[in-house]
Amino acid sequence: MTGDAARRKLRWGLIGCGDIARRRVAPALRDLPNCDLIAVNRENFAKAESFAKEFGASKWYSTWQQLVADDEIEAVYIATPVHLHAVQAIAAAEAGKQVLCEKPMALNVAECDRMIAAAEANKVKLGVAYYRHFYPVIARIKEILKSGEIGKPIIAQANAFEMFDPDPSHPRRWLIEKERSGGGPMFDFGCHRIEVLMNLFGSIKDSKSLMSNVLFSREVEDTALAMFRFETGLQAVLSVTHAVSLPADTLDIYGSIGSIKISTLNEGNISIKNQDGERIETHPPPSNLHEPLIDDFAQAVVGNREPQVNGCQGRDVAKVEADIYKTDRS
Repeated sequence: MTGDAARRKLRWGLIGCGDIARRRVAPALRDLPNCDLIAVNRENFAKAESFAKEFGASKWYSTWQQLVADDEIEAVYIATPVHLHAVQAIAAAEAGKQVLCEKPMALNVAECDRMIAAAEANKVKLGVAYYRHFYPVIARIKEILKSGEIGKPIIAQANAFEMFDPDPSHPRRWLIEKERSGGGPMFDFGCHRIEVLMNLFGSIKDSKSLMSNVLFSREVEDTALAMFRFETGLQAVLSVTHAVSLPADTLDIYGSIGSIKISTLNEGNISIKNQDGERIETHPPPSNLHEPLIDDFAQAVVGNREPQVNGCQGRDVAKVEADIYKTDRS
């Protein structure tokens, strides 16, 4: 990359100004040296203006179509409910914008395919916001697995638990509305863990699942269990729930001669144990979890390479999700 390219700032528009956009996406777009937040979109025009001024954007729009039509904008970050991802990403690609989309990528594999096709036809990049791909602890786990320190990986277990019972006025109520969210916790944050597992262990050969509403009566599951068999033979279990008050964010890997345990994936503390004993390492993520993701995407655009998490990887996760929801809906 030339000096001029390395210094160039990618001009961004942000579609959606919700919780994640405020806490992580907008600060990253404002603070990263290779990004420039130009415009934001929010249906409430006064709130869009307030958000824009808070994060240094010079323009604000009440419709996403206006933002996509802005010729000054080179790339868009889509931070809206899942049912809008495909239509917004396709329109943005057709307008010549680079597209970085929140996870999960879309409601189904067919929508993912249309998003990928639109990006390819218009020669723009398409990325998906699986930001855990960039965690230092994940890179470290890959090193340990490659070294053979725990032998052949045999079993992996991931848990993601939280209590989520939004009232009708809650801004994230849409997450329990099937047509807007696509599913419950397995769809919402289970997809993150699926991406982590596939990043570490490769392709999933087949899957089975159990889903139910253990605590809440709602359109989507409140609890789910997925079991995976990878092409390597490794087997994994992913458990997710919206129905327990004590949170969990764990990842445990058991190999033929040792183990790796992460008590909280978002913190990056790791225990490695084998016949030589046990040691603790710490590989924390950055304070803004989205920064490495957005930085990589901007570098990919300027350097004309694929982002580390592209549309095809987003589709792969969506395909696994489709298989999970197909195998059981008790």
